[in-house]
Amino acid sequence: MATRKEIKQEAVARVKDEREARRARKDELKAMTPEERTAAKASDKAAAREAKAAAKAERVEVRANLNRAERRALKRRERVYRKVKHRPRRAIGWGITAAAGVGVVALAAPYVGGIMRVASLEFTDDTAEAVAAREAALEVAESISDEGMVLLKNEGDVLPLAGGVNVFSFASFNLRLGGGGSGGSSIAGAPTLYEALEAQGVGYNTELYATMEDAGAEHSEGSSNAFVQMAALALGTGGGEPAPDYLTDEVMSQAAEYSDTAIVVLSTSGGEGSDLAAEDLRLSDEQRALLDTVTAAQDNVVVVVNSGNQMELGFLEEYPEITAAVWMGTPGPQGAVSLAKVLSGEVNPSGRLTDTYAYDVESAPATVNMGDHDYTNVGRSFLDYEEGIYVGYRYYETRFEGDEAGYAEAVQFPFGYGLSYTEFDWDVAEPVVTGDAVTVDVTVTNSGDTAGKDVVQVYFSAPYNGGIEKSAIELGGYAKTSELAPGESETVTVTYAVQDMASWDTAAGGAYVLEAGDYGISARTDVHAPVAEFTHEVAKDVIFGADADTGVEYENRFDYVEGDLTYLSRTDWDATYPVAPDGTETASDEVLALMDPEIAPAQGEAPAYGADNGLMLSDMVGLGYDDPAWDEFLDQLTLAEQAELFSHGAYMSAAIERLGVPSITMLDSPAGLNSLFSSIEAASYPTEVVVASTWNDELAYALGESVGTEANAYGIEVWYAPGMNLHRTALGGRGFEYFSEDPLLTGKMAAAMVSGSQDQGVLTTIKHFVLNDQEVNARSGINVFVSEQALRELYLQPFEIAVKEADAAGAMSSFINLGGSWAGGNEDLLQEVLRGEWGFEGFVSTDAVLGSWMDPELAALYGNDWMLAVFPSTTVKQITAAAESDPAGVGVGLRDRVHALLFTIARTNAVG
Repeated sequence: MATRKEIKQEAVARVKDEREARRARKDELKAMTPEERTAAKASDKAAAREAKAAAKAERVEVRANLNRAERRALKRRERVYRKVKHRPRRAIGWGITAAAGVGVVALAAPYVGGIMRVASLEFTDDTAEAVAAREAALEVAESISDEGMVLLKNEGDVLPLAGGVNVFSFASFNLRLGGGGSGGSSIAGAPTLYEALEAQGVGYNTELYATMEDAGAEHSEGSSNAFVQMAALALGTGGGEPAPDYLTDEVMSQAAEYSDTAIVVLSTSGGEGSDLAAEDLRLSDEQRALLDTVTAAQDNVVVVVNSGNQMELGFLEEYPEITAAVWMGTPGPQGAVSLAKVLSGEVNPSGRLTDTYAYDVESAPATVNMGDHDYTNVGRSFLDYEEGIYVGYRYYETRFEGDEAGYAEAVQFPFGYGLSYTEFDWDVAEPVVTGDAVTVDVTVTNSGDTAGKDVVQVYFSAPYNGGIEKSAIELGGYAKTSELAPGESETVTVTYAVQDMASWDTAAGGAYVLEAGDYGISARTDVHAPVAEFTHEVAKDVIFGADADTGVEYENRFDYVEGDLTYLSRTDWDATYPVAPDGTETASDEVLALMDPEIAPAQGEAPAYGADNGLMLSDMVGLGYDDPAWDEFLDQLTLAEQAELFSHGAYMSAAIERLGVPSITMLDSPAGLNSLFSSIEAASYPTEVVVASTWNDELAYALGESVGTEANAYGIEVWYAPGMNLHRTALGGRGFEYFSEDPLLTGKMAAAMVSGSQDQGVLTTIKHFVLNDQEVNARSGINVFVSEQALRELYLQPFEIAVKEADAAGAMSSFINLGGSWAGGNEDLLQEVLRGEWGFEGFVSTDAVLGSWMDPELAALYGNDWMLAVFPSTTVKQITAAAESDPAGVGVGLRDRVHALLFTIARTNAVG
């Protein structure tokens, strides 16, 4: 058998040969005429697809003739090869690799003056009100992590635990309770797993614990500083599972005498600034060796999956001794307590997965294009969403429709999956379909002997005729029961709009179309497990040509974002399957123009400045956005004051004392308030992926309400949350910080959090608007291309839900360029869709201003109200000069931006 070193050398040589071949082909293509190059690249893509299909068929044939050990060795070779091939992914973004050695100082060097300003922020976090808010927050956090745990496997009812247990793995000493970066939070003082087990009366093997300590395992709090967290993740300094050499025969014999049941914690980590390679979501050699050792000595092994990203969990089926598994995600400060309660049976798990768990994370078509891809003719990266609408379960359920064997080979745990310690029976009523809505009543009865909660999921299936792309199934709505005692019943109602079943028709000019045919409506325990199915006939096509709430007509607005791409289609999976860029791509003239747009001065009148109308901002409280009094108030501002207000959007706004405009404070993060540059004592919460795993909107509301209560106690007016990008793949570094692969679940959870916070008077910013689904190159101005159908049906839908259902007061535009047009300066996105189609009346802030593509002139002209510029003086100079040279264009735009942000400030508790 080859040694680890030999396998790695083989992989390095293989990757080297492939790279040399790509470079040679790149040189060949450069020597061709443009027409020859286009034809050759199309031929190369077709050949790549054929080669991939042939390789897959060959692997299947080879594996069929191998025994288990040989298959494992083959998988090991492929794992090492993929790890070597994708090695650059984690180190790209934020420039962290170079900066890590000198920490925060080097990263912040260009912004020293601005940082001094935000570092001066002080919070009233030591009052009785603040202490009470944090104590209440702890209960909210625990309620969420209680319901967010997902029971994946429980053969022979090994859970709840019946006695003492052996706990293995270094990971068990430091559970991953959150993620890293601006979406992280402090978990200092959180109970450890061992403390939680002890508190629940679950005995654990203290001799085994001492053995691991002697081998180097130790509990550490870790840093709460976002920059340190990001640097550690990028450089891989967060520690890992060592080889289990310390588990000698004597140790394992003692463990077997103590108990025949073991817990093994397996963890991965993600964070802002870097993405994961597929290898990071697979068992390491050390983790597999640990499982080999433990399963050889223990009859029942309970695996705890401690990861905010979807790990490959096929190993759960490889070891007969693994009889139970619990997914805990990254569950916040009380995560260990909730886990212990689930293991002991005090809590009956009721969480459900928010993502599809495939045996191979790279089987998702979106992974093909993920990563670092650069143009050859301009310093810009790009990313193609060639998978179209087929993300997550939309791909697997559609690709394997009617092919159960293929599905079973590809998917281990479907979207929405989760077990319980009890059983439930459902009585599903016939759906009621009106012209506007679909309603399904389900009576849930606890037919087991343990109290518990259940989740009812309702899906629809639209007819497909080979035209508009459609997923075989989509989530329509869901409801969670209250806790039902054995024998108790409850009827829940799930309602969704008929228009939700329509699809965006780009070819027809842009509208949602409900095509004629039979629509399936089903109640399911997960996306692949129907309990009751019904059919509803639509007699003729129904066209939704305008927004139902605002009346604004729909139209195609993002043709330039589609690019010259072939999008995945169920009419021919193989011919349209994504192909990775080959390194010869150039930005077209159209894209280059979008990247550097020319702004011609506008004709018209300049805005008024410096009027004496005797109005204070307090006079504007309660007035509508379009009230004429706003014009009188805005006329009082000078250009310098407007520039200051617009440019100071980083954590604390500018004050205009003479007009009663206060400075307000704005802080991250979705998992609890944190301040990147100053000290604050605040509560932490479960990450969003765990919040969504509760499938309980009331708990999401409670989180928002709790943060709002804290923010009021500390003197904070705006909360940079929630994060609403999708889990496009399992590899996204901020998967923990976002809710799900599904836009409806994402939107509903976000809307609940927004409502909870804003009901306390603390405004929110739904983020990152839009397409910030990858960390690699996100902070250097990446161009993202996507079909308008996918953009609207997947990536915009969560934000639309939050705007319409929760009246979100703010949004944070993303770093991303749509095609080549920066999101923060994109009129179609911010003015036509957000404010036009959806009727949004709040403010838009940029993400952290990190480069020249985040142009304040474009922001002022096209709908971005605040520049989150840590070093605002440069922005002040730029926008002032632009407004002076183009008073009727940039000057008027700047006035509009200031109107929006002052309307926001007037809504906060800072003005009264």
